[in-house]
Amino acid sequence: MSSPPTIHLSLARRAIYLIFFICGFVFAAWVSRIPAIKESLGLHTGELGLVLLGAPLGLVLAMPLTGGLIAQWGSRPVLVLSALANGLLLPPLALAPSGWVLAVALFAFGFANAAMDISMNTQAVEAEKRYARPIMSSFHALFSLGGLAGAALGGAAAAAGIGPLAFFSWVAIGLLPPILWARTHLLPVRPAARGPRFVWPRGALLGLGLIVFCTGLGEGAVADWSAVYMKQVIDSNEAVAALAFSAFSLAMVLGRLTGDALTHRLGAVMLARMGGLLAAAGFFTVLLASRPSVALGGFALVGLGYCTLFPLVFSSAGRVAGVPPGVALASVATLGYLGFLLGPPLIGLVAHTTSLRVSFGLVAALALVIALLAGLLRPKTA
Repeated sequence: MSSPPTIHLSLARRAIYLIFFICGFVFAAWVSRIPAIKESLGLHTGELGLVLLGAPLGLVLAMPLTGGLIAQWGSRPVLVLSALANGLLLPPLALAPSGWVLAVALFAFGFANAAMDISMNTQAVEAEKRYARPIMSSFHALFSLGGLAGAALGGAAAAAGIGPLAFFSWVAIGLLPPILWARTHLLPVRPAARGPRFVWPRGALLGLGLIVFCTGLGEGAVADWSAVYMKQVIDSNEAVAALAFSAFSLAMVLGRLTGDALTHRLGAVMLARMGGLLAAAGFFTVLLASRPSVALGGFALVGLGYCTLFPLVFSSAGRVAGVPPGVALASVATLGYLGFLLGPPLIGLVAHTTSLRVSFGLVAALALVIALLAGLLRPKTA
């Protein structure tokens, strides 16, 4: 006798949770060992910055291509292949004999990571449709939890004297069984019979893309500049400055764990509008703060504001009429990740010509733009 459909759907949801966790875990595992690889290759800061561009280049290229592959093959095979590649490409990052070889390896790693990102979100959109209630935020919470776990394990490995190659190899091997288990329970979404393989964001997709562009730019600004702001503007010590991103990240996780219930209660438009306003309030708190504790609270508010925006936009984009979900997600995600990648250098450029306070003020203004665009989370659906 076959199992009831609800049991299959429950297993699919757990499999997608696992994939989201793995995606965050793998990326954080890499980031946690960047200092050791920088030292082993003898790269100075400027050289490392150029080498690290390999991953975002692969990521941006993968976005439109992945949407087309999902439309042609379905999200399950693309997700399984990209998840396996994402883990197996970790050891080559530690084997690279030079910075340029590492840049090429990072290009492949970034490509696999982006393909995994789009295809797992396509699975999450399909699962949410079948549940007929908001569950997207919980998937992104698992990504954030995976990131925290990967960073913690990477730090523990470094403290124990385990080299990057050994650490990456064990991670790659350890991820194979859960990925293969998830493969048997992922949703068998049919490929699109017709329709575009890639679309430039326009209409509803353009508006949704602008929301995630502003969100990604703000997240990138906090990731790369919060500690610098705390040290240079608030005059905190290095240990306290490092807590800024931790406060932001922890708030993101807590917000995403409650995001689905809030979406059900408030609706996507109201929650996104509140998120934009809360993020802006957080940035303004940071700008007005003279004490580190107040600034840390401001960065936590920013995390609470941003936490549900990507899940809300991805959920809405996956329902836009006339566009296959994978293609729609790739379209808006491309703008989101461009914001994340362009944010830090733009913040640095503005800060160089004016000040960090002005840079963060501009990011706060973009958070207000998110609140103005929140009504676009009600696009026409099929």
